Amino acid sequence: MKRHLCPLCAGTRLRPFLLRPQVPVHQNLVVNSQEAARAVTRGELELVICEDCGFIFNQAFDLSRLSYGENYDNTQSCSAYFDAYLDGLARDVVERQGVHDCTIVEVGCGKGDFLKKLVGHAGANNTGYGFDPSYVGPLSDLNGRLQFRARYYDQGCTDIAADVVVCRHVIEHVPEPLEILRSVRAALASSPKARVFFETPCVEWILRHRVIWDFFYEHCSLFTARSLGLAFRRAGFHVERVEHIFGGQYLWLEARVADVDESLPEVGETLRLATAYAADERRLRETWLMRLNELGQYGKLALWGAGAKGATFANLIDPHCTLIDCVVDLNPNKQGRYIPGTGHPIVSPIDLPVRGVSNAILMNPNYREENLKLLAKADIALNLMDWSE
Repeated sequence: MKRHLCPLCAGTRLRPFLLRPQVPVHQNLVVNSQEAARAVTRGELELVICEDCGFIFNQAFDLSRLSYGENYDNTQSCSAYFDAYLDGLARDVVERQGVHDCTIVEVGCGKGDFLKKLVGHAGANNTGYGFDPSYVGPLSDLNGRLQFRARYYDQGCTDIAADVVVCRHVIEHVPEPLEILRSVRAALASSPKARVFFETPCVEWILRHRVIWDFFYEHCSLFTARSLGLAFRRAGFHVERVEHIFGGQYLWLEARVADVDESLPEVGETLRLATAYAADERRLRETWLMRLNELGQYGKLALWGAGAKGATFANLIDPHCTLIDCVVDLNPNKQGRYIPGTGHPIVSPIDLPVRGVSNAILMNPNYREENLKLLAKADIALNLMDWSE
C-alpha cells in the first residue's frame, strides 16, 4: 500500500519524480546461478519528495519483499582504497572525537569490519556490540571485547548501556527512519552524555550529478543534510554537525541526546534538483544506451563494481545481457556469481583478458587510481572509463 504521509514530518505535499516498475528489490544479494538471478523478487520504485521537509522516499516500498540474511553481501573492504577510508574514519572517531574507554553499539554492522577497527584501535580500550541479520562469523572477537548478534537492532536490544552508537548505511534501508532513531534514543535513556554517529548517502549529490544507478529499491529513504538533521531532532537528539564526506557522496552526522526541535528545514534547492532530475531521467538512460552500443563496436564491455551501483546500472541499461559482457568486482565472495535481475556474470579482474574485454565503465570514480594500479600490476590492458567522462 502506498504511503500518503511523509514518514519524517507527516506532510501530505508529496511530489512524484521517479517511477521504475519491477526492479529487483536486492542489489547485493549473492546469487549462484543465472536462472536464480533473473528470478529474484521485484518491486516498484516510486520516489517522491516531501515539499514540506525535503525528505525523499519510495512511496511504494514493501519491506516484506526484502530478506537480509547470510546471502546478502555489501562488503566493500575488499578494496584497499575503501579499507583505508574506514581506517581514517575510525581514527577520526577515536582520536578527534575521543571515543575511548567506551561501550560502542553498531547498528547494522555488516560483517563487522568498522566496529572491529573502533574496538581494536591502539590504546582505545573500547568494547563493542554489533547487530546485523546478515552477519556471518564468530560471535565473539578481540578477547571478548567485541560481540556480534545476527539480528536487527530494535527495542529488544536496549539492555546494552551504550556510550556511543554508530550506524553506517542502514537508515536509507529503513522505511520509517524515526522508528530506528527512537529505538537508539531509548537505548541511551540512561546515558545522557552518549553520542551517535550516522553515515548515509547524500541524495543531493545523486541528483546534482545525475547518477541514475544510485536510485534503487533497497534505498527507500534518502536524505539531504537538512532532512537528516530534522530526523534526528524529531527523535530527540541535538545535531552537532552534518558534513559531506567520501568525495561528497556520503553524509556524516554527529549528535547527542537532547530535547526535540520541531523546526522544518528549507527545501527549495532539493525540490529544484529533484524536478530537474525527473525531466532528464529518460534522456539520461537513452544516452547511456547509445554510449554502450558505441563502445561495443570496439570490443567487449564490462562494468567495474558489482555492488548496488553496478547491479542497478546493468538492470537499467542492459536487462537482457546483450551489451555488457560481465561485471568486475574485487570481492571473492561475489566472483563466480551473478547480478540480481539480469544474470550478468561477476568476475575477477584477472578474468578480463580471457574473456576478451577491452573496455570497462567504472561505477564509482573514487576507486579509479586503485584499480588502475591493480591493472598495471597484473599487466592487464583495459580502457577503464569513469562514468563522468
